Amino acid sequence: MHEDGNGDGRRVGAGASGSGIDRPGFLALERELTVLLRRARASQGEMAREVHPDLESSAYGLLVRLDECGRQRATDLAAYIGVGKATMSRQLRALEELGLVAREPDPADGRAWLVALTREGRERVGRVREARRERYARRLADWDPREVTELARLLHQLNRGMEK
Repeated sequence: MHEDGNGDGRRVGAGASGSGIDRPGFLALERELTVLLRRARASQGEMAREVHPDLESSAYGLLVRLDECGRQRATDLAAYIGVGKATMSRQLRALEELGLVAREPDPADGRAWLVALTREGRERVGRVREARRERYARRLADWDPREVTELARLLHQLNRGMEK
């Protein structure tokens, strides 16, 4: 069973696989994650353009990772984001050209480089992330704060489970 693509929850096709994954809870999970991921992709593109008009939406997550974790090796960033070395090199080159990141030699290994946000990159990413949190706060203003905390906990648990 699949969502019809409009996000209205109507189902298309049969889902009787006999494996147990077509139970109502997993059907609802698939449907809601599909809608959430579609909206997240659109939102990521908007946020990337807010950081810099020429920023690719796929590079936004890379900037957030650097903002949260500080400087890192390109290979570690590629593994975290789930892209190959060539894709990471291309993205980092573009981010350097935009003045959002800089590379510096890794003091632990002279052959490796560390990537870090520039001051400009940190300021731009910080502004966009703050605006995003404010949007979340407005949209979830009628939620009990414990529900927001529980949602964050469950999403963290889901993300950890997806790493395996």
